[in-house]
Amino acid sequence: METIRHNFISVRETAEYLGIPLPTAYYLVQRGEIPAVRIGSRWRVKKDALDRDVLHSERPSLPAVLVADDEPGVQAMFTHLLNEQGFPRVIVGTGREAIAALKKRKFDLCFLDLFLEDCRGDKIYARAKVVQPNLPIVIITGFPDSQALDNILSLGSVTVLKKPFPIESVQEMLKMLGAKPNR
Repeated sequence: METIRHNFISVRETAEYLGIPLPTAYYLVQRGEIPAVRIGSRWRVKKDALDRDVLHSERPSLPAVLVADDEPGVQAMFTHLLNEQGFPRVIVGTGREAIAALKKRKFDLCFLDLFLEDCRGDKIYARAKVVQPNLPIVIITGFPDSQALDNILSLGSVTVLKKPFPIESVQEMLKMLGAKPNR
């Protein structure tokens, strides 16, 4: 007889595991985007299902994407698009969370907002290149004529998406990572 083992973790442990803010983890659990069950008055996340369904850890060949942007609309767009394409993703809203995520796991692509509430993108870019030197980083900004972008460009060439950007631009970048076109 096969024993079914569930490894439940708290929402706080889930937030730490994914490198996302605790309120974001609660929001994703309540929306059903993170596999969880309510036990009494508390949510418990199924870690094995989280790894399989959200992080796709059983398919290490799938490219992982990090998105660092503090605008809820941009986060929602990336969540939807990356989920639709099946990419493992981590979406954060601060520079501190972005660096923590980069230290925790390897990413194949990063979308980085030039101005986050806690840090400018040029500072995050420089730290990210120390942590993961070969990481392709796409700068997303509504301020393409800024000193922060000039600082990044002084380090080498970079792709820049000016907000608001067409979703097709993101889809093209994901195709380069192996995404299949939407049906």
